Amino acid sequence: MHLTDLILFDFKNYSEAHFSFEGRVNCFLGKNGVGKTNILDAIHYLAFTKSSLLSSDAQNVRHGSSQFIVKGKFYNDDRITEVACSYAPGIKKSIIVDGKETSRLADHIGKYPIVLIAPNDIELIWGGGEMRRKFFDSLISQLNRNYLEQLMKYNHQLRQRNSLLRQADNGRVDRDLLDTYDHNLAETGKVIYQVRREFLNRLLPLFKKHYQFLSGSVDEEVDITYKSDCNDADLIDLLKESYRRDLVLQRTCVGVHRDDFVFTLNGHELKRIGSQGQQKSFLIGLKLAEFQSIEIAKGLKPLLLLDDIFDKLDDDRIHKLVSLVVQGTFGQLFITDARPDRSQGLLKEANVQAELFQIEGGKLIEVL
Repeated sequence: MHLTDLILFDFKNYSEAHFSFEGRVNCFLGKNGVGKTNILDAIHYLAFTKSSLLSSDAQNVRHGSSQFIVKGKFYNDDRITEVACSYAPGIKKSIIVDGKETSRLADHIGKYPIVLIAPNDIELIWGGGEMRRKFFDSLISQLNRNYLEQLMKYNHQLRQRNSLLRQADNGRVDRDLLDTYDHNLAETGKVIYQVRREFLNRLLPLFKKHYQFLSGSVDEEVDITYKSDCNDADLIDLLKESYRRDLVLQRTCVGVHRDDFVFTLNGHELKRIGSQGQQKSFLIGLKLAEFQSIEIAKGLKPLLLLDDIFDKLDDDRIHKLVSLVVQGTFGQLFITDARPDRSQGLLKEANVQAELFQIEGGKLIEVL
């Protein structure tokens, strides 16, 4: 899969911009704050119909404008597909593929797979379980349409159950309706739990291989443990046992919405004992495993977006990552860097041909 064109109208700090990509490696160069990351976020929007950075679509509209449009052309299987995403406050978000509007946004997810490696990935280690669930849910949803459907259904059922709990009158609730919600939640949650567990089992060997390559150490044992209420009991039983507590707290206290993925190094929690270098190797190893999982499942290489990655890694890890580029491990790459000389030097040293886009103040100034 290859992104040949990217067109922006009033997206973040871009009033209008058109990028054409002919090469495999594309670098966006410029000082911090000029809009390099926004280009990667626009590509992310084409794939996921949402920003990787902002939860509100309205925040992506350029200041003083009334809407934004992001367009992209993807080349795959000897054909070009045009995707256009648009948003205006008060109007339904629109995803149009080859002139035909997509009625359900969920149907779009996974068709144009990408992997993003960015500075805020550190939150996967330092943040709460919600961050790690979001990462795995996003990855699995690109590969498994039914999983995404079940996840959306579960979240809707969870909101219904919580709403019923909040409406309890002096500790009394419609038990028949609650039993129905419990049954539905348990049925959907079981599917989500099983898919997560099976996916992690497939991901782990890939991740461990990449971590060892990046760290250069065979003595460091890394692991990811799936922590779930459903590991030891059926969700329907857990919901019944938690009924009194749920009623008092007016929310559902058990279920797959509380799952976590625990990152460990030599049997201890990574965020407590891991050095900066070990944590970076862990994160990039995880992202490379994400990339390989998508490639295996879909038979194509996803787009790889590297946001300011060279500034966060030591020389050894940078050279190992570049060596993977040289070996043809990746398909099309998009890289941002605030230090042009560094990017050009690394790529030239590795004999990697790249297109260099000079960005200033939300504008494409020059293609080198």
